[in-house]
Amino acid sequence: MMRGVRHWAVAIRKPLPEQFVDGSVPTGEASRGDIDVEVFPFSSILARKKILRTPVLRGMVALVESLKIGFRALQMAANAQQADDEPEIGRGEWIIAALGGIGLAVGLFFLTPVGITSLIKDQLGSGWLFWTVEGVLRTAIFLGYLVLVTRLADLRRVFEYHGAEHKTIACYEAGLPLTPENAQRFSRLHPRCGTSFMLIVMIVAIFVFAPLGLLDWYWMMASRIIGIPIVIGLSFEAIKFAGKHRGNGVVGFLMWPGLQLQRLTTKEPDHDQLAVAIAAMQAVLDREDPRTATRRERAGIEVAA
Repeated sequence: MMRGVRHWAVAIRKPLPEQFVDGSVPTGEASRGDIDVEVFPFSSILARKKILRTPVLRGMVALVESLKIGFRALQMAANAQQADDEPEIGRGEWIIAALGGIGLAVGLFFLTPVGITSLIKDQLGSGWLFWTVEGVLRTAIFLGYLVLVTRLADLRRVFEYHGAEHKTIACYEAGLPLTPENAQRFSRLHPRCGTSFMLIVMIVAIFVFAPLGLLDWYWMMASRIIGIPIVIGLSFEAIKFAGKHRGNGVVGFLMWPGLQLQRLTTKEPDHDQLAVAIAAMQAVLDREDPRTATRRERAGIEVAA
């Protein structure tokens, strides 16, 4: 999936008829058919509403827009793996899945750390020590989750396509023709990756929640839920700043852990996977030139792939 300023596109390699087993393609098997590309117009509310472009607030809005596009792209990809005579996954089912995924993330990365740390609150004594322990635990849970997920063989192709997206974006940013051979030359690590963004979220959360001090457990739980949009907004500003000052040595040093974390969530793609990523990128470029976009139009585009 590639998103421009005024369009976004999804490229999917369709399975061959003989690949279907009981109505779907076996998990982990690569589709071997043609590439099907669909392009959709996109008009960010950030470009239309000046107040929403306020720092911090714009990050919250940008995340909601990105999630909406991302879940729709996943729905299309999943349905493409179903035989024509099999029912598609409906919108309602995807809404339930999306809400479940968001709920899992909030529970696992925000409520669980504060709940566990609350059990030893009396032993810690200091409010700052409490928030430090909670933050370290949150980051550890996040890293552990990534390690476990990336060990699932069924998801390896997902991470390979993730790497293909990064390489294609880097190839475009370098001004080279979009070919699998050119894209393969670039690193699969990209400074604006969502994985790096999530690591920043884990770290920023420590500084957002620390000033609250030691509260009763139920207020701490509530503060985590209420504070998530603020954490996301501040994290967006951090990655936006880093993107503008990529050549700065200090910024590069601070972004290095996020880049290395992408070694878990991206894998080296093959020629066919790069061709799919390029097809999505080219579909967007055939309809617009993102480099000519105004600052207002680019307000919410900071996290890539």
